[in-house]
Amino acid sequence: MKSTIRWPGLIATICLLLAGCNYDFPLTPKPTQRVDARLLGEWVVVDKDNQKEEHLSVRQLDDTTYVVTFDGDIYRAFHSDYAGTAFMSVQDLNADNRKYVYFKWTLSPDNTQLTLVGVSNKVVPETTKDRGAIQKLIKANLTNPALFGDPLTFTRKKPR
Repeated sequence: MKSTIRWPGLIATICLLLAGCNYDFPLTPKPTQRVDARLLGEWVVVDKDNQKEEHLSVRQLDDTTYVVTFDGDIYRAFHSDYAGTAFMSVQDLNADNRKYVYFKWTLSPDNTQLTLVGVSNKVVPETTKDRGAIQKLIKANLTNPALFGDPLTFTRKKPR
């Protein structure tokens, strides 16, 4: 499975996914599982037209928390599994407000492709200030395709 997003769309998607932190708190009050070693490492998205790579680096901070770097920015992430779905709560450590964004994530069976899909603030408005209300909106819309933005698929970078 390869990403079919064009370069301008890719940049816009990445900006929305990582820079578009909208919520005042994580999806779950604490991590729902330990760090998954399969997610650790270097990931890339490659534009087929100009062969430019965008790098995502995922490292373990402690037993339940990841440190993620993307395009020079730093994020804190942890598992926020909810309603039978693998979510991550990702906090922007670059911004003064340190808000969160929520992602559904999947890993290919061979652990070589990581797909992230952000929760849309059109379905879950950023004005929603209560975790219970956000969880209720997400659960009610899990089958609604509008709940999520465009998927972004990263490929594991091969060690040199």
